[in-house]
Amino acid sequence: LVSHQPSRLLPTVRSRCVQQACPVPSRAESLAWLGERLPDLEAEVRTQLLVLAGGSPLAALRLHGEDVLARRALVVEGVKRLLKRQAAPSQLAESWNAVPLPLLLDWFCEWTHGVLRQQWGGADAEAAPDMAKVLGYLAEKSAPHEVLALQEWLHAERQKVLGKANLNRVLLLESLLIRWAGLVPGR
Repeated sequence: LVSHQPSRLLPTVRSRCVQQACPVPSRAESLAWLGERLPDLEAEVRTQLLVLAGGSPLAALRLHGEDVLARRALVVEGVKRLLKRQAAPSQLAESWNAVPLPLLLDWFCEWTHGVLRQQWGGADAEAAPDMAKVLGYLAEKSAPHEVLALQEWLHAERQKVLGKANLNRVLLLESLLIRWAGLVPGR
């Protein structure tokens, strides 16, 4: 019996089971395992994949198969262009068709969390090194209550997407990008 939420199992079922926790392996173990599976990749790229996968080596391997680093580079570049007013939200929303919505929403949730951490003095440079300058800029320029409101909106929209709600992808992304750009006063 495998359960991600054993507390939701009936007590009669739990009493007949022996719990065996399966913790995430250490960073060194994960990188060694990825090195065996992806020997052609540079160590830095494997580390990036592991960070994006939240420390899970199996998820990092899956993300590599989905070419997530190229997709993330496209999104990061688009976000930078948006903040520099070199791209419109509608252009970016259309250009990100190949990137799954849950992945995009996860990244923006991660980034809003990073902005909040920096605003409250707990910056983590390893969390999103490709967005470090952008997050620092937004932490300096934006109001924490606006970032919190965006984060709350992101979580609600992510739940809708994961719940298979029939959303207009382009409109959702445009709304996200308008809200993201709106974190900077005068936008």
